[in-house]
Amino acid sequence: MLEADGLVLGKRLAGLSAALRPGEVTAICGPNGAGKSTLLACLAGLLAPDAGRALLDGEPIAALPPRVRARRVGYLPQSPELAWDVTGETLVGLGRLPWQAAPLHRRHASAAEDALAVEEAIAAMDLAGLRHRPVSRLSGGERSRVLVARVLAGRPQWLLADEPLANLDLAHAATLIARLKEQARAGVGVVLVLHDLAAAMNHADRVLVLHQGQLAADGPPPLALTEDTIAGVWGVRARWLGEPLRHALLLSE
Repeated sequence: MLEADGLVLGKRLAGLSAALRPGEVTAICGPNGAGKSTLLACLAGLLAPDAGRALLDGEPIAALPPRVRARRVGYLPQSPELAWDVTGETLVGLGRLPWQAAPLHRRHASAAEDALAVEEAIAAMDLAGLRHRPVSRLSGGERSRVLVARVLAGRPQWLLADEPLANLDLAHAATLIARLKEQARAGVGVVLVLHDLAAAMNHADRVLVLHQGQLAADGPPPLALTEDTIAGVWGVRARWLGEPLRHALLLSE
């Protein structure tokens, strides 16, 4: 269980509480400035709240040693910085570093297992043709896929991603969503910040709607993303078209 327990942080979070479950895709939605990225960073243990706690299986995540936390929680920021111009394969392989630094690592993850995790991540994100290319020569979308693969290679128990669909074309966005849903079916907790409400409606198991640092709605997508909630939180009139798993959002004039 990954929990936000009364999180307060400046004007960005105002006593927010939520308990997230493994084996589900949870989408965090809301307008700009609602506190979505702040909440995700707190849940990853990367931001310290002014009050409240982020808990992982009942333990304050801030109390975990960084490498232990990195083995359990994989985090993909919205605008990651790359310090070195390495190849795509090398960058994906960095996702295994928390395991290689673990005590008695070779009892838990052999070199062959490390290599297998990297190969599976490369295959999952369709990167075979890019593995030897320096990241400086990748497009924004290609770089995004490599960064997602780096997180997948770590095989975390929780996968937290801030706007992972940004910069991806339709085909690769669909592939990523499919892979993330596979992770959830395997028991991983997947938490995504999404601006695409149709993607949240069609693919999430649960949606948290944030507004001014508080929860405006929480539940299955059809209950959390109602037309009334969209009007109240985003300030626009819209209606849903289509059938379950194939919804589209039409803005009203």
